[in-house]
Amino acid sequence: MHYSRRKESFTLYGKEYSLSTLKQLIDDEGEKAKQLLIDLYNFLNEWFNDSPTVTVHTSGSTGTPKKMFVDKDKMVQSALSTCNFLNLKPGDKALLCLPLQYIAGKMMVVRAIVAGLDLYLANPSGHPLGEIDSDIDFCAMIPMQVFNSLTNQAEREKLLAIKTLIIGGGAIDDLLADELKELPNKVYSTYGMTETLSHIALRKLNGIDIDENYRLLPSVEISLSKDSTLVIDAPWAIQNSLVTNDIAKINMDGTFSILGRLDNVINSGGVKLQIEEIEKRLKPFIHIPFAITSCPHPKWGEEVVLLLETELDDIKSFNQIIQELPKYWQPHHIVTTNKLPLTGNNKIDRKSCKEIALTLTKNGFPHK
Repeated sequence: MHYSRRKESFTLYGKEYSLSTLKQLIDDEGEKAKQLLIDLYNFLNEWFNDSPTVTVHTSGSTGTPKKMFVDKDKMVQSALSTCNFLNLKPGDKALLCLPLQYIAGKMMVVRAIVAGLDLYLANPSGHPLGEIDSDIDFCAMIPMQVFNSLTNQAEREKLLAIKTLIIGGGAIDDLLADELKELPNKVYSTYGMTETLSHIALRKLNGIDIDENYRLLPSVEISLSKDSTLVIDAPWAIQNSLVTNDIAKINMDGTFSILGRLDNVINSGGVKLQIEEIEKRLKPFIHIPFAITSCPHPKWGEEVVLLLETELDDIKSFNQIIQELPKYWQPHHIVTTNKLPLTGNNKIDRKSCKEIALTLTKNGFPHK
């Protein structure tokens, strides 16, 4: 599969468009024009200009979102790698239901352009399939969108009709993973980040070829840093080796799994605790939004904190729940907040969670 950026056209809803004809479509629709359609025009205006780069923003899940300038030619190579891996063909219908200010949304558009896919648009909401009538061949979603779609019968049928579904932007919990195993289509979990221009590895979640670990796209190499974090070499996406904050395990066959993030480690009395592992263990027992974070402690260094999105004053019911955890994992404090802080693309805002815990520490912590 080959592509030249000199071809300044794309297919939308089964019709070929240029920038000028897309602008005319927006003008004709007037106030009825979807914001996503306007965002698409703005991105394509940047994509087809003479600059070798486009602007993207990181998610900000562990800190302040950053603005980055990424190379268009590398985005093309990333798109070609994914389209070849998934065997996408010209004319396949691709659904864009992710925000275009982030790399995941931009890369869906680039894949459609380079592979000649027929692009369809749905507002990047929790229920994107509610406004879609056409059968879709390829779609990228976040776990929340998949979960919501599975709980609505009409949307569930549309989800099952998507031939190839990739899921990224967050962890897939065990309950959702179990349900995905039974789906008849091809479903993948992706691993990647803004710096790698979307994903560099995929994990099949269903079918006879289901994977327990991530498999690398061609020409990607990985290793471990001294802190056991993943180091990525992907010449078609990044210029130099990228040392991530993701603690990983690499297997003999080159596949790998992610254990958690280095910056999500709580060091309490010399015992290193992985936030994601504690949250995963609590997930079956807590049915409201929650997060594990920490606060400073003069003796232990850090203490584990359970942050709950609830207005309930009585938190005694959660004391029994945390007994399900190993002793050293159990939160020393359980606190509530009206709204669990999230980033712009619905990831837990770890920095804000920690700030809430720190504020409560200064004001006197409600103990469990």
